Amino acid sequence: MINRKNNLKRDLEIIIFSIIIAVILVQTEILKDLLISVQEWRFLGSLLAGIFFVSIFTVAPSAVILVEIMQSNPIWEVALFGGIGALIGDLLIFSFIKESLTEDIKLIINKNKYERLISIFHLKFFRWFVPFIGALVVASPLPDEIGLAMMGLSKMKTVIFIPISFILNFLGILVIGLIAKGLM
Repeated sequence: MINRKNNLKRDLEIIIFSIIIAVILVQTEILKDLLISVQEWRFLGSLLAGIFFVSIFTVAPSAVILVEIMQSNPIWEVALFGGIGALIGDLLIFSFIKESLTEDIKLIINKNKYERLISIFHLKFFRWFVPFIGALVVASPLPDEIGLAMMGLSKMKTVIFIPISFILNFLGILVIGLIAKGLM
């Protein structure tokens, strides 16, 4: 029990630290400067912009950089490497949620209420519904963190998560590029 409380404290500290770093990167424009400096290298620039494309705190500057890279490069190519980068970013968040945050949530929730909640989520309908809604959130302009949490808490296997994340992010970046070029 003490170990779980220590893990909860550690995880909350990591989340708070990550949010502070993301806000600093955006506010000081360090992230924007970094992404602008690598945009000339279309593959690396697309990959790095894709990694930052998945977070609510960094999606705006990374989307701008992806569109900039698409102005002088094939849209599908930028979407491919941006999708790979977004997959990397999603995997980092997903693995944190799946491995650590699930246990923390179990610790926080009252056992009686938790047992009721678990019995609801063990219904066949919810085993597929929650990850499906999570995937829709990842594909939408909403923050990936919400959808990733839904998929991670549903105990989705990583081998299933990887192609879903890549395809959704690839398509999302592709649509942004097509809209930016006025092709949609």
